[in-house]
Amino acid sequence: MEEQQTDMRLFSILFEKYKEPFTLFANSYIRDRVVSEDIYVEAMMHYWEKRHELPSDTNIPAYILTSVKNKALNHLRHLDVKTEAEELLLSHSVRELNFRISSLESCDPSELFTTEMREIIRKALGELPEQSRLIFRKSRFENKTNRKIAEELDINIKTVEYHISKTQKILRLRLKDYLPLLIFLDCF
Repeated sequence: MEEQQTDMRLFSILFEKYKEPFTLFANSYIRDRVVSEDIYVEAMMHYWEKRHELPSDTNIPAYILTSVKNKALNHLRHLDVKTEAEELLLSHSVRELNFRISSLESCDPSELFTTEMREIIRKALGELPEQSRLIFRKSRFENKTNRKIAEELDINIKTVEYHISKTQKILRLRLKDYLPLLIFLDCF
């Protein structure tokens, strides 16, 4: 029991004697007082656990200071790895953000609407009766007059006007969500 109290007193004396200078040493590199104190405590505990295994002529302060140095180095290396990982993640985030910015800058909403509208028109025309589809294509895509279409197909001009009107109504219904854009573009 007395030997244990003697050991505790020796540990306390040793701990207090080197606490400030060794903590300051660690802190001069670590620059974090709390972490530096933790490193000192770990170094002291390491020494205390190994003290009976060390040669009798061991320079105790040098041994503890070397342990403080090694633990501080390990901490700094860990910070270096952590910082590199954070920089890599940040670099990735910056690249992704730049990609999103450039994608948005190159995005042409009218082109997106135009592509969607073309697909809707293509599907709607594909569902029309053959004669309605043919008349509409000649009118809108070949820019032929109603009279010219009537002559080519050998039908009445009123029939041409009926099919064009019917097709326009179907397209307006299908493209109702795009009507403000269609009015702006004056498509129909």
